[in-house]
Amino acid sequence: MNFGQPLTPQQTAQYLRTLPAIRERCTRVHELAKQGKLQYFEYHPEHEDAVALFCLDIIKRDFGTNFASIPPHGRWRHLDAGRARVEPLISKWKALASPPDTKEICKRLIDLFLVSVLLDAGAGNVWTYHETTSGQKFSRSEGLGVASINMFEEGFFSSDPSNPHQVDADGLLRITAQKTSAAMQVSLTNPMVGIEGRTSLLSNLGNALKANAQFFGSSARPGNMLDFLEAESQPNESSRKVHIASLWAVLIEGLAPIWPARLSLGGVVLGDVWPCDVLKSSSVNEGDDLVPFHKLTGWITYSLIEPIEKVLGWKFEGVEDMTGLPEYRNGGLLVDLGILSIKPGSIPASFYPDSQSDIPRIPPSHPAIVEWRAMTVIELDRIANLIRTKLGLTASQLTLAQVLESATWKGGREIAKQKRPATGGPPIDIESDGTVF
Repeated sequence: MNFGQPLTPQQTAQYLRTLPAIRERCTRVHELAKQGKLQYFEYHPEHEDAVALFCLDIIKRDFGTNFASIPPHGRWRHLDAGRARVEPLISKWKALASPPDTKEICKRLIDLFLVSVLLDAGAGNVWTYHETTSGQKFSRSEGLGVASINMFEEGFFSSDPSNPHQVDADGLLRITAQKTSAAMQVSLTNPMVGIEGRTSLLSNLGNALKANAQFFGSSARPGNMLDFLEAESQPNESSRKVHIASLWAVLIEGLAPIWPARLSLGGVVLGDVWPCDVLKSSSVNEGDDLVPFHKLTGWITYSLIEPIEKVLGWKFEGVEDMTGLPEYRNGGLLVDLGILSIKPGSIPASFYPDSQSDIPRIPPSHPAIVEWRAMTVIELDRIANLIRTKLGLTASQLTLAQVLESATWKGGREIAKQKRPATGGPPIDIESDGTVF
């Protein structure tokens, strides 16, 4: 994008909603970090090699040298926490007297995966989910995933009792915070962060499905996006090729109404896009200081690619435009292992709720969080490249999605547990409302 060329606010807003804009804007922040010009963080690239080795140890521990067996980062892993749930559900559908066809099976999985991701914002350090059928207990993303697939099987998101295993607008619009709390076992002794925000996302999703029939059809189901993607695709021998931009367009445009109206530019509500103070000095156009992340949209995209490719055999092109997810596990890895450190005195004492703790609690709109997330996107690229170099693999042999799954996200969780065994929380606590993380 040419920043010397005047752009209208509407043009900038449309650009900020594209996939390439995420990496491009984050790169601008990263370049300033190399010059020591960030407000809140000091950058220590000399620690990148050690982080790559830390991640590589985790990969080899869990997968040996069978790198091709590493699954992509996606919601499927969390839905299968502790035991397989997705494949048995597919088998149950196939065993019905009138089984759904392959396309309908994939539509059901898209329904499930989409709502599951929207319910996946940080739940806090206390909440757990007890699965009665297995007797297992889960917390955080796994707990939210297991809860969501059980809710799906019970018809929680469907308005049609004869078709419980679907998500539709009318079903979503009947959901209340009280119903969500009960289904997720929330109580005074089992509190969850952001239950209201989580429920409002589901309600907003219902309205978005109804408002975007071109993507979600007259029956207003997430899975109907398959019909749109099929029309956008190209036949490829016995399968289809779909460009990632088509799926991204469905999600960024079709789901735009679900996000809280935080920031707009040229009349366009931007979603997970935030001003970054250090970019202001080089800004030419209005909005040049804004950094897009679209974390939940990216998480949905990664999560939907897998069932579409697995079940239908379609192939996505252009996935190299996808970025690492700028959330507290990937970002926490960088802080806990020394690639990033908070500049002394840069964050006021008022953000440290516990005088005995060195962990600040900061809202996602704060410029320190914006810097942290921007650095996370580019550092994930750099760490992935270091890991590949050490293994002698190409980007197609070890994808970014595989690195996120097998190394950085897991590594961020494991180092947090080592450093803060009481909570396993991140080194910077983000005030979650259930709609960003």
